[in-house]
Amino acid sequence: MLLALRPDALEALGRRLDGGAVLVSATNGKTTTTAMIAQILRAQGRPVVHNQAGSNLAWGVATALLDARPGDGQVGLFEVDEAWLGAVARALRPRIVVLANLFRDQLDRYGELERLADEWAALAHELVEWGTKLVLCADDPLVADVAPTPQAALYFGLEDDARALPHRDHAADATHCRRCGAPYEYTVSWLGHLGRYCCPACGHGRPEPTVAARRVELRGMRGSLVEIEHNEQRARIELPLPGVYNAYNALAACAAAIALGFGLRDAATALADVQAAFGRVEVVTLEGRELVLMLIKNPVGANEVLRTLVLEDQQLCLWIALNDGIADGRDVSWIWDAEFELLRGRVRFASCSGTRAPEMALRLKYAGVEAPLAVNREVAKSLEQALRHTDGRLYALPTYTALLELRTWLARKGAAKHWADR
Repeated sequence: MLLALRPDALEALGRRLDGGAVLVSATNGKTTTTAMIAQILRAQGRPVVHNQAGSNLAWGVATALLDARPGDGQVGLFEVDEAWLGAVARALRPRIVVLANLFRDQLDRYGELERLADEWAALAHELVEWGTKLVLCADDPLVADVAPTPQAALYFGLEDDARALPHRDHAADATHCRRCGAPYEYTVSWLGHLGRYCCPACGHGRPEPTVAARRVELRGMRGSLVEIEHNEQRARIELPLPGVYNAYNALAACAAAIALGFGLRDAATALADVQAAFGRVEVVTLEGRELVLMLIKNPVGANEVLRTLVLEDQQLCLWIALNDGIADGRDVSWIWDAEFELLRGRVRFASCSGTRAPEMALRLKYAGVEAPLAVNREVAKSLEQALRHTDGRLYALPTYTALLELRTWLARKGAAKHWADR
């Protein structure tokens, strides 16, 4: 409604931000990365205007900007949908733009990744002309290549080969050089198509990251240890969030903080007690049991969740909800590219829910999951059944709209706030 009444609302409200705007976009991790940057800014005493409810289209950013107050030195910090980044950036002309990754997701809405990468590259040229600093993931060839010159970007990336996958992910998307079309050669793959890559035909390859994670130690659901280096300064983060994907989020947040002029160690200190973002390894207690919410929405993100789960010692109780709403993507064939085979022999009980529950159950059967398996499309009834089969911890893996249904149910139970009231 706001943008319908005032099409220039983003520009007008954005002028209230004395501290400028920071935009974060990615297929995976933008909500958590933005929450991490917000924590760093607040730890440094900087007031923040933030779309923390996760509404990341233009109207969500405009609504968050209604809280902007000129004269307070506020920084506008916004996660932005990949396809809406251009419109929001052109309206706000941000100080910093953080681009973390591009993975295959919602092909019915976004189309192929190359189209988004081309749009981001065209936007990056405009941003640099306005004086915006780009903070880019060096490990993603689709993202690293959008900068018009290497000097226009601050690159971040992993440098811990101990975290390398035994082989490149089946879900890897960017496998060919954007400049000449030849297949990339990877010496290391860390996550999806993120890794150390080079084109043997034209020589184009991964830029050297100046903000680098030299060590990443995974500790299952207990979190991880991340050691980050920038200009010979080193900082250690005891991150209470698990997985390589959260190490990347922390790395991106520290790089953004550095681009804003903060010290690496101050940024790292602020992240030591960071809380999980909505539905991203969020733990809720219900009827004496722990319910761990882990959003899945595409093959690469699902794989990282699965790899984190199988680090646990005990057999797993799972509730997986697969929806095909507009916000999820109508095409759910991505579940066949996710490596649910990792769960083989690790599951005590699994329950499948959501509008496409039967397809999810079939995928688990083909993955070789032989545990008792329940199928019920109704989220509430399915959850209640799953909890009855759980005596400790239940891992809930919903797609986006199923996550909203789950949180609504939890709010009715008094176990969590409603998703719209965060």
